Amino acid sequence: PIRFSSPLCCHKSGPNRTATPTNPKTSPASALRLSLPSVPFTRASTTIHIGIVATNNAAIPEGTRFLIRLNDRLDTRKLQPGKHFKAKLAEDLVAGDGAVIPRGKTIKGHVSSVEQGLHARMMLSFDEIDTGHGSMPLIATVTSVPGDHAVKEPGEEGELQRKGMSTQHEIETVAVGAGIGAAAGAMKGGGKGAGIGAGAGAGVGAIAGLLSDHDLRLEKGTALELRLDHPLQIPVR
Repeated sequence: PIRFSSPLCCHKSGPNRTATPTNPKTSPASALRLSLPSVPFTRASTTIHIGIVATNNAAIPEGTRFLIRLNDRLDTRKLQPGKHFKAKLAEDLVAGDGAVIPRGKTIKGHVSSVEQGLHARMMLSFDEIDTGHGSMPLIATVTSVPGDHAVKEPGEEGELQRKGMSTQHEIETVAVGAGIGAAAGAMKGGGKGAGIGAGAGAGVGAIAGLLSDHDLRLEKGTALELRLDHPLQIPVR
């Protein structure tokens, strides 16, 4: 025979039996219903927390220094503000979570300012870098030009300026000019002409040296050291 259970638990039989309802506080089903709401909240909280940590680790931190190499020649004699240029990453950039921007990836930038003349200088700005998973904004400053002793150490803003002639260089330039002038003067006026020619030649030699030595040139392949001024995020796919 089929028997149906009742929520009432009978303790006695017969006409004096009493029915005792099941206690909801001790019911296994009720206990299960009360505990269920806490589960989704716990899982959602854990998922959000893990996502934030992963995002922060997938970035190259601010202050990181790294090398790039120019793909274009930059010459103050021919440059104008706004001129675009390209470079390539000369070393791997590795984020905290192990994500890598491999060397050789393209960097795009532009000349933000340029000055020609005896105090030639230029300032470079960087626009974006190819991360391998898409391009990202690159905010960085030039901190040095390794191996190029003709360029002064950049200041805090990254301005590149050509070094002036050293005292030794100026003396050599004047001496060469004086020797050429003396030879030319001697041919025309003997000893007196040689003295006059030497003085004139020295002045001309100094001016020629200054005029021919003032341009700032960064050849293709020149290495630049950059400093990140803002964390560089690496897209994760």
